[in-house]
Amino acid sequence: EIYNHEELKAKLKHHKFQTGSDCEVIAHLYEEYGEEFVDMLDGMFSFVLLDTRDKSFIAARDAIGICPLYMGWGLDGSVWFSSEMKALSDDCERFISFPPGHLYSSKTVGGLRRWYNPPWFSESIPSAPYDPLLIRESFEKAVIKRLMTDVPFGVLLSGGLDSSLVASVVSRHLAETKVARQWGNKLHTFCIGLKGSPDLKAAKEVADYLGTVHHELHFTVQEGIDALEEVIYHIETYDVTTIRASTPMFLMSRKIKSLGVKMVLSGEGSDEIFGGYLYFHKAPNKKELHEETCRKIKALHLYDCLRANKATSAWGLEARVPFLDKNFINVAMDLDPECKMIRRDLGRMEKWVLRNAFDDEKKPYLPKHILYRQKEQFSDGVGYSWIDGLKDHANAHVSDSMMTNASFVYPENTPTTKEAYYYRTVFEKFYPKNAARLTVPGGPSVACSTAKAVEWDAAWSKLLDPSGRAALGVHDAAYEEEKAPASVDPVLENAFHPPAHGESTLVKSAVPAAAV
Repeated sequence: EIYNHEELKAKLKHHKFQTGSDCEVIAHLYEEYGEEFVDMLDGMFSFVLLDTRDKSFIAARDAIGICPLYMGWGLDGSVWFSSEMKALSDDCERFISFPPGHLYSSKTVGGLRRWYNPPWFSESIPSAPYDPLLIRESFEKAVIKRLMTDVPFGVLLSGGLDSSLVASVVSRHLAETKVARQWGNKLHTFCIGLKGSPDLKAAKEVADYLGTVHHELHFTVQEGIDALEEVIYHIETYDVTTIRASTPMFLMSRKIKSLGVKMVLSGEGSDEIFGGYLYFHKAPNKKELHEETCRKIKALHLYDCLRANKATSAWGLEARVPFLDKNFINVAMDLDPECKMIRRDLGRMEKWVLRNAFDDEKKPYLPKHILYRQKEQFSDGVGYSWIDGLKDHANAHVSDSMMTNASFVYPENTPTTKEAYYYRTVFEKFYPKNAARLTVPGGPSVACSTAKAVEWDAAWSKLLDPSGRAALGVHDAAYEEEKAPASVDPVLENAFHPPAHGESTLVKSAVPAAAV
C-alpha cells in the first residue's frame, strides 16, 4: 500500500498512468528517478522491479518491515525473492529475511544497501521537548491515511490502549467526514479471547463507548492447540511469544474474512516506540530506555510485524498498522526519552506520553480507565489460561530427557523450555534447513525484552519467560485508577495540555473447532 501515491503522481506530470492502482506509481518513479525513489514512498511494501531494458532488477522492503520479504541464493548463483520463506526452502541452499529499509540492486557489487536512515537509527539520545498536540495530530494523520480503501474494513480491538486509540480515531474520522464505511453504516470492531478474558471485557466497554458494531469471538484452549501446527506453518517462526499471540489472531482472522471484511487496522508498534512493555519499569536511565526502544523497533519485522501480516494474510485479510507510520515514528523517537521513563513518583505509567496526549477532558477519546489501563500482552490478554494451557500441552509432549539433549538436537538457538522445544519440533518439520532456523532470533528475554534489557534486573535471569506476567506481576494493577501524581512533573511544566458516543451493537460469535 502506497499511501502517498496521489501526491507522487502529481510530481510525474509527463507520465501516463494506465490503472488506478496505488502501486503503479512505483514503476513510473523508477523511470523518473532511478533507484533513489524508494525513500519517497510512504506505505508498507515489498517488491521486485525488473528493468526490461537491460534485465537489471531491484528489490526493496518498507522501512520497518511490515510486509515480509525473503531473499535466497541457489547453488547455481541465482538470486531468489519471495514474500514467504516456504517458497525458497526447496530451491535455495541459503536464504535470509530481507532487512527492512534496504534495497537490493543487481547493478551494485554486494547488492544490498540501506535506504532508510532516520535520525533515531544511530541511537543517539534525542532532545525534543514533549508536545502532546504534536503526538496526537501525528497519530491521527497516520490512522486517517490508512483508511484509503475501497473494501469493507474494521479495527482489531483488544480493549488495550493502542487498539482503542486506533478505533477511537477511526470512529471520529468516519463520523466527522461522513466517509463511506463500505460495510453498513457503522464501524465494525473485532476482539477474540477465552470466555471471561481481560480483553473481551475491556473491548466491549470501548465498543459501547464508541458506538461500533462489535464482534466478540471466543475460542477454547484446545481449539488454539489444534491450530498450532497450521499457525507455525503460516507464520514461519518458532519464537514463543510470536506463536502464543499469532494463534488467537489467526483464528480471529479466519472469522473476520468469512464476514466479508478484507482490511483491518491494528495497534502493533506502540510498545516498542514508547517503552510500553512492563519490563521498561526497570529501565535504569533514559539513555538505556531509548537504546532499547531503538533495538525493539529494528527487530519488529521478526516479531509483531511478522505476526500481524502473516496471521491475517493466511486468510486473505490485510492488516494496516498506523503506529508504524514513518512520520509518526520520527516524531515519537525524536522526543527526549526522559518523558518516556516510567516514574511512579510523578504518576507516570508505561506509555504515559501517548496516554496524556489523548487525555481530552472536553471531548474524551476514551473512558479514563481505558486510557490508563495497564499493559497486557496480546497472548496474556486473550486469557491467562491460554499460556498455561500451552505449557501443559508442551509438557505432555516433551520429556525431561528430550530437554537434557536439547543442545545436541538443536545446537542453534537451543530451546530452554519445553514449550520452546515443542514449537521448534513443529517448525523443523516444515522448515528443516539451517537457513530457516537462522531467520528466527534467539537469546534470553523476559516479558518481550531484548537480551540486553535482561541485564536491568538480576532477578530476571531466573524468570526468562516472554509473557508479561514475568515482569512486575501483571495480575496486579501497578497503578490505582486515575491516581493523582505525587509531585509536579517537569515534563509537563512547559508542555501543551490537551484540551460519548452511543451504545454498541454486540455480535457474539464462536470460532468452531472444525474451523481450523
